Amino acid sequence: MNLDLGGRTALVTGSSQGIGAAIAAGLARAGATVGVNGRDADRLKESAGKLRAEVPDGEFVPVAADLGTAEGAERALETLPDVDILVNNLGVFGAVPALEISDDEWRRYFEINVLAGVRLTRAHLPRMRERGWGRVLYIASDSAVVVPAEMIHYGVSKTALLAVSRGFAKEAAGSGVTVNSVIAGPTHTEGVEDFVYQLVDPELPWDEAQRAFMREHRPQSLLQRLIEPEEIANLVVYLSSPQASATTGAAVRVDGGYVDSILP
Repeated sequence: MNLDLGGRTALVTGSSQGIGAAIAAGLARAGATVGVNGRDADRLKESAGKLRAEVPDGEFVPVAADLGTAEGAERALETLPDVDILVNNLGVFGAVPALEISDDEWRRYFEINVLAGVRLTRAHLPRMRERGWGRVLYIASDSAVVVPAEMIHYGVSKTALLAVSRGFAKEAAGSGVTVNSVIAGPTHTEGVEDFVYQLVDPELPWDEAQRAFMREHRPQSLLQRLIEPEEIANLVVYLSSPQASATTGAAVRVDGGYVDSILP
């Protein structure tokens, strides 16, 4: 399947590392010019350099902005005012006992995990509709459906993304713009390594720690391993392509069979 995104411009939020960086690389390989986003300009420059080394023919535009704020969204729009593909990947997570999550933490998770994507969609969707083509994607999580007891604020924020995605898909109905969410399962990133070691013996070697985490905390995974970021990126690149023109308003799973359901 030829997933040609030549001539398209994409913005991937929170893409200085992990899943976001893998998505940025995948979109660039398909021919898109990709806005790479992070808060720290120096770190972002380093990340863009790594992406250029990984995809020598790729074109990457650093977008230094804290998208968890309205001011950051404005800064991103100044740097990259017009995109064809918007991938709302930015998110934070962390283990906190349910009764210890403060009001401020609830607000912070909503601002970063939900409102960041809402603001950018509100800015870019009208232009996409005018052109008659566009892709908006929200990177959700299995935690949206199977809310983890150790981080319910994260799960609730990802559940909200499923509703946000479906609602904006209705707003884009009949326009040639598709809006979807991707339900990503437990994925191997630097941040997840830290998270795993919060829950299992920190003295264990990584391979043993990963197996212990999946066995003790994610036993319903059919894959029985963490997903690699590139496996998430493969689905995102497809959904960003012309070949996915009939998929909209959907919550598409790349979760390793973690969610115990035959429906998305």
